Amino acid sequence: MLTCKQASELVSQSLDRSLTRGERWSLRFHLLICVACARFNRQLASIQAVIDKWLSDAAQNEDLQLPLQAKLRMSRALESEIAASRRRP
Repeated sequence: MLTCKQASELVSQSLDRSLTRGERWSLRFHLLICVACARFNRQLASIQAVIDKWLSDAAQNEDLQLPLQAKLRMSRALESEIAASRRRP
């Protein structure tokens, strides 16, 4: 049986990858008996739905998109941070 910590990690991971059959069944069973984890699962699903909706709206509405200059600044900052992290031991 999963602990709440393991269940919450699986709930989070399920947003990024497909869970194995065993993980899905273990998580489903845990969510049936644990009110707190079931609530966390619903909250995460709601957050994901809002993000997906916003991304969809942003793709169709230029007012919600970042200006090209902002995207370039962010890209350079990320590249600089990645390069710096590779230099660190």
